[in-house]
Amino acid sequence: MAKILVADDETDLEILIKQKFRKQIREQKYEFVFAVNGKDALVKLNEHADIDIVLTDINMPEMDGLSLLLKLNEVSPMIKAVIVSAYGDMDNIRTAMNRGAFDFVTKPINFEDLELTVNRTLGHVKQLHETFKAIHENNILRMYVDETVLKFMNRKEFEEQLMQNETIEATVAFIDICKFTSISETESADKVVKLLNSYFDVIVKSIIAQSGYIDKFIGDCVMAVFKGEFHLDRAIEACINLRNEIERFPEEAVENIHFFPKVSIGINSGEMVSGNIGSAQLRRLDYTVIGDTVNVAQRLQSAASDGQILITEASFHQVKESFNCNRIGELQLKHKTAPIVVYEVKD
Repeated sequence: MAKILVADDETDLEILIKQKFRKQIREQKYEFVFAVNGKDALVKLNEHADIDIVLTDINMPEMDGLSLLLKLNEVSPMIKAVIVSAYGDMDNIRTAMNRGAFDFVTKPINFEDLELTVNRTLGHVKQLHETFKAIHENNILRMYVDETVLKFMNRKEFEEQLMQNETIEATVAFIDICKFTSISETESADKVVKLLNSYFDVIVKSIIAQSGYIDKFIGDCVMAVFKGEFHLDRAIEACINLRNEIERFPEEAVENIHFFPKVSIGINSGEMVSGNIGSAQLRRLDYTVIGDTVNVAQRLQSAASDGQILITEASFHQVKESFNCNRIGELQLKHKTAPIVVYEVKD
């Protein structure tokens, strides 16, 4: 059962929602909690830790809906908000979206549209929970070796199990948020982290959807690995999807800087070493992949411009029947004796 918090100072709305959603309430599909303003909503959120989404008006006494949006991430980044307001002008919509609103419904309320929006938002929240679960179940955060776990292993077990490695055929992708430094140098640390994490959420979701996993986060760059059947095709598909999703984010305006989020991506496929790299003595290791294939992917990403996905000629010949690619030409990559032919994946 989904739990929904409604924040609105119009008391008639509570009666109306209970009437319009009585079937869903009776069938225990939805449970509603009501608050009269943003301040009251924060109290209700503390009392109900299992709330999935918030429907909030903008114009409310004590604390308005736009101020409430700023507080929601502090309560839980998993909660998504939908603005339900008569103030449907572009300035309010833009402000709401920049503060993390998932969607916007105008008053007078079309309850069929509201139900569709609620279901879509709940679907997104479910995906977030599945992503979070996958992070723990699919080795996405196994780059961190927890001492509380390792203390149950003796030194021999640690060395035998964690120092094993293998040579694999896989695809690695480096995804960088272009020009994000311009934001990080001018905005507050809190804003920078929240904004970067919102981009990473989209990237991670696309990678998991194609059965890839996150090897590591490197500043504002993500390193992802794809194994198994059609690993190169799945990596390219994931990168096309995440590139398109990132470019749908609104512009971020900071002082005189107008930041339009884009990614530059390098993808390479081939043989690589997979294993725990680090210090057994310190019991700090990264479960990662290394080798020339990985290095080339990283250098392709460095050579890519905003919105570009670059692959090698060898990769192109593997996927040319599935993806639309343009030949860029020869590039001289760092530490490579001879230039390599590079292609750009369009779609």
